[in-house]
Amino acid sequence: MFEEIDQYVRRWITVTPADLPVLHSLLEYREVPKKTLLLQEGEICRIEAFIQKGCIRNYYIDEHGSEVTLQFAIEDWWVSDIASFQDQKPSRMFIETLEDCTLWCLNPQSKDRLLKDAPCFERMFRIMVQRNLARLQERLFQTITTTAVEKYLDFIERYPTIPQRVAQHYIASYLGFSPEFLSKVRTKLRDSRG
Repeated sequence: MFEEIDQYVRRWITVTPADLPVLHSLLEYREVPKKTLLLQEGEICRIEAFIQKGCIRNYYIDEHGSEVTLQFAIEDWWVSDIASFQDQKPSRMFIETLEDCTLWCLNPQSKDRLLKDAPCFERMFRIMVQRNLARLQERLFQTITTTAVEKYLDFIERYPTIPQRVAQHYIASYLGFSPEFLSKVRTKLRDSRG
């Protein structure tokens, strides 16, 4: 039952025989249908969720009322609003399931208990935050320095399965494009490849 999350944990940290049972006892298993909002703007984020199955996106609504996708998360990834979860302050984003999902969830209390009872997990969560920060810095740099075609090609290379799983307008909003502009970029690439 815990096979996927145990493999994830072992990829990042060394655990003792006592550590994984602590994690297992604190995780909440959830089956969540497609198009469910796990978090809405203004709410306090109360979950950090490991995705066993499914696809989720984080987004916000800009001043024009348009949805702007911040992140996609799929199997073997974690999803949350880190700032809202950590500081227990209202979120500025939405977290929505794009597919039926199975999740392993921690809440602030269960995470605190995990870190107290099995301190090795501090390292895992630190590594996760560092990797997330590095990816955000790469994305910022890419936004400033690359062309639309390069942005799209990088997205396809980094996330090869996502285009088959999500609507193109979500990908366009992630890349900072209109759906029409993304269509032009894809047409240009298709034409250049003959």
